Amino acid sequence: MWAKLKSQIWQWRGVLLAVPNITALVIALRLTGLLQLLELAALDQFFLLRPQESPDTRIVIVEINEADVRKQGQWPMSDGKLASLLEKIKQQQPRAIGLDIYRDLPVNPGHEALLKVFKSTPNLIGVQKVSDTVDSSAVDSSPELKRLAQIGSNDLPIDGDGKIRRALLYVNLKNDEILESFGLKLALLYLKPEGITAKPAATNSNYLQLKQGVFPIFEANDGGYVRADAGSYQVLLNYRGRIQQFTKVSLGEVQDKPIPPNLMRGKVVLIGATAESLKDLFYTPYSSNVLTDPERMAGITIHANLISQILSTAMDDRSSIECLPEPLEWLSILIWSIIGASLCWLQRHSSNQKTLMAVSVLLAGGGLIGGSFLAFLAGWWIPVVPSLLAFAGSAIALTQYIAQSATEMRKTLGRYLTDEIVSNILETPSGLKLGGERRKVTVLVSDLRGFSAISEQLPPEEVVKILNLYLGTMTDVINQYKGTINEFMGDGIFVIFGAPISRIDDSQRAIACAIAMQLAMQQVNEKNQQMNFPILEMGIGMNTGEAVAGNVGSQKRAQYTVIGSHVNLAARIESYTVGGQILVSENTCKDANIDLQIAGQLQIEPKGMRHPVTICEIRGIGGKYNLFLPDDDDEMIVLNQEVPVKYTILQGKYAVGKVFLGALISLSEKGAQLRSLDSLEILSNLKLKLLIEAEMPTEEEHIYAKVIQQSNVDEHLFLLRFTAVPPKAIAILNALRQPESS
Repeated sequence: MWAKLKSQIWQWRGVLLAVPNITALVIALRLTGLLQLLELAALDQFFLLRPQESPDTRIVIVEINEADVRKQGQWPMSDGKLASLLEKIKQQQPRAIGLDIYRDLPVNPGHEALLKVFKSTPNLIGVQKVSDTVDSSAVDSSPELKRLAQIGSNDLPIDGDGKIRRALLYVNLKNDEILESFGLKLALLYLKPEGITAKPAATNSNYLQLKQGVFPIFEANDGGYVRADAGSYQVLLNYRGRIQQFTKVSLGEVQDKPIPPNLMRGKVVLIGATAESLKDLFYTPYSSNVLTDPERMAGITIHANLISQILSTAMDDRSSIECLPEPLEWLSILIWSIIGASLCWLQRHSSNQKTLMAVSVLLAGGGLIGGSFLAFLAGWWIPVVPSLLAFAGSAIALTQYIAQSATEMRKTLGRYLTDEIVSNILETPSGLKLGGERRKVTVLVSDLRGFSAISEQLPPEEVVKILNLYLGTMTDVINQYKGTINEFMGDGIFVIFGAPISRIDDSQRAIACAIAMQLAMQQVNEKNQQMNFPILEMGIGMNTGEAVAGNVGSQKRAQYTVIGSHVNLAARIESYTVGGQILVSENTCKDANIDLQIAGQLQIEPKGMRHPVTICEIRGIGGKYNLFLPDDDDEMIVLNQEVPVKYTILQGKYAVGKVFLGALISLSEKGAQLRSLDSLEILSNLKLKLLIEAEMPTEEEHIYAKVIQQSNVDEHLFLLRFTAVPPKAIAILNALRQPESS
């Protein structure tokens, strides 16, 4: 059970890592209020994008525009003109009249006539400004209307960005009294003939209910708000629209022209200023149009929207704007964080990952915004910015995690493949396709002489240490000369020059690299001696020719490599080398076209080749490389007494055929001279055993050697080069050489 769960956790590690962190970060940002302005701006765009609603014909606005202000001759208008205006409106028999003009002091002449109208018009509601802030002061209402309890608060809560998105239904006064808002008082007058009166809601006695419509109290953290001022009884304004959504008539038209008889009958009539000079204009969600200058809305129009909202909620089932509880908002953030992370994580192995990820993110992000907009049309304000931020943040975090994983993968692959091959696989569109292309390459194959025998005598841990030291040093040299390490073959190295990137000096760099590798063996052996490890010797073979370079294998497992007869020939040439030797084909020498120090030439007939191949032993390269191997000072010492041996000719790595007898007549540190009556081919490999029974009791003590040369004087004498000598045999050979060296 735990193993299965652990596997699932590993499979979804990126999502499990990103989602909690991004969710917590977004919720923290949400709680600090840093996202509030963005969320309010998103809400404004929803208002602007919402389809235009039908006009509310229950409300008539008598606007006081600039022309009306100039026509009055003075402002405020006289009490007599105001009384005349109200009388004319009364004749239309509206259900309610809202006077959004401050009248705390008499403006004569005509004051008595105005008082008479106030007393005789019970459905007339005046205004009083209650709030007293830094940039505005409270304004009292008309004493007569206040005495008649025919006033309402026209205060409007202003958000931090200066816009009106909320409205008041009730205002708490300093003396613990409650004052109905201007809009609510007028709406209740309209609803009274319909038999609709205010009552506590059945679901929450603190809420106002009108018929079936309930008005939830705005809370400080509703929607996108964070610690907003939620004093008194506030609601979110569900705007119907601009002033065009209501019946509108100017003050001058009412004063000077006959009013259609049913224009105001049975309706709510609002009287207020729309003139710029009267400074009763506010920024609203409709001020957020990015393509035009921000427009402002008259206070009287905002009150008309509130009245329309109240009437529509009570009579038309038009929903108010509701908000989710905070825990559900946090759950929404979590869900969208999971979606964003999962989309990226599931597509991380796709061949067209970037395209699919971009399309998925765009579709899901569009779905989030579209879903929030549809919810808004249904009357729900679901904050879109935190969820969108969580979605995008998780997607970005997963993309970064995947990119970082790819970087780590690149580093890991770089331990097995060269940077050029990794780049070819990861960055080239066709990098993973099977197949290849023909190109000229120089192939270098190296191998440690006698390492199999050495590995048999040491613990596996020490063998690995020796190999890591050797391969690490060689890798540095190969990288220095821009070779492509195609494969480590045990103690052998397969290097390509010319693929996946072809350069004009590939063969020159290959030869220089081979010489540098041989020179670096001194550094390897110094470290081996410090750790009491045996001395290593390496042979290198090289060939240049046309091969197919590309991805070989299956869709499940493939390898970038080169294939062709010229590749096989390089491996064959390497098999002819002895320790410290570099053998290259004539093709490579010609292609390099540079000053080379050649120790000798030889014709070989490798297996699988139709014609003999000329190979050269390279000891140095001139030009800009200027690399040369040191002279071989291996001194041959003639033995006082021949050492009998028996030997077998090796085919590959296996001894085949009969056992031959011979004798060693001279020795050096690296080789010997063998006398044998049987003919031996040059470059053949031998497995020898010293026939000194007392000293060599076990079959394990074998010496491996290669035939280097046949004597020109005596056809039965052959020069051998040791390829592997076990420790006991080394001690015996040193002892045999000692008398002559003294």
